[in-house]
Amino acid sequence: MPGPYQVPVMKESIRRRLEKLADRYEEVGRLLGSPDLDGRSTQFRDLSVEYARLQPLAERLREYRALERDLATVREMRTDEDPSMRALAAEEQARIDAALSEAEDRLHALLLPEDPNDERNIFLEIRSGTGGDEAALFAGDLLRMYVRYAEAKGFSVEVLSESTAEHGGYKEIICRVVGRGAFSRLKFESGVHRVQRVPATEAQGRIHTSTCTVAILPELDQIAEIALNPADLRIDTYRSSGAGGQHVNKTDSAVRITHLPSGIVVECQDERSQHKNRARALSLLQARLLAAEQARQQSVQAHSRRLQVGTGDRSERIRTYNFPQGRVTDHRINLTLYKLPQIMNGELEELLDALAHEHQAELLAEIDS
Repeated sequence: MPGPYQVPVMKESIRRRLEKLADRYEEVGRLLGSPDLDGRSTQFRDLSVEYARLQPLAERLREYRALERDLATVREMRTDEDPSMRALAAEEQARIDAALSEAEDRLHALLLPEDPNDERNIFLEIRSGTGGDEAALFAGDLLRMYVRYAEAKGFSVEVLSESTAEHGGYKEIICRVVGRGAFSRLKFESGVHRVQRVPATEAQGRIHTSTCTVAILPELDQIAEIALNPADLRIDTYRSSGAGGQHVNKTDSAVRITHLPSGIVVECQDERSQHKNRARALSLLQARLLAAEQARQQSVQAHSRRLQVGTGDRSERIRTYNFPQGRVTDHRINLTLYKLPQIMNGELEELLDALAHEHQAELLAEIDS
């Protein structure tokens, strides 16, 4: 006969925090039901917002408690003398174990602070680094990887500016990725991506190492978090280059904006309208200035948010793509996948999910400390 089954126990510090928030939910509910509360007052609105925010957590905690009670019952069934009853209890135990684990993950997620940028569109910037022509070709490969991932998620991709290399690929390319949750899915892609492979031009078959830098910047709202003083901007217009038919090189529709205090330069030549290019360039400039400010703040707290290399130290190598071995290694979480062809084809979910899970674990550890 099996020994008594030990019911899984949530960390006591986490449980206490959840219980405290659930108690607050009940308290707010009572306050909202008070006949003395004016339904048009600021206090009523604030309490209503708090109640709505706490409601999912309180409901999930009730579900978790019910599962714990069910598991306690199963624990008793495992000591039954009837073998069929014990077998039934074992099956039920496995189901409840899985449900408890899933419920605990949901509760953990509800405890974490929300990233206000998670639902935003993004600017995706890819720049070739060390490696010359091979780095530029790899930049093109990374762009295709992200475009295919975006298409699979239902996101759209707009090229804002590009600088092509002589033998293919890009010295630099900047895109706008439009879709709900684009930043939440791709925010951990910022950093240095390293490729190890035999270039097509390598006659001796030697493996070369090249790098590209990826930056993921959230697109700000029209009412920007970063205020731009017109006196700090130098705006130049010029004729677009590249594909575009008769319109190209006939009007000064491309826009370049220089932020004089920081020296940051942005440009956009994708749209045929100078007005639209100016708006896109201003939005990109705001995103870069916000990222610079975040980097400054995070340098003071370098011990945390180590996954978000793009908003901190971009010189850190985050991932290696090894073509001879068919593997991809993310160095931040020590994850190696032998799925290089699939990943380069845009199948990034396993990588991105692992990074998001690790990030959640870090935040939860901070809450628990």
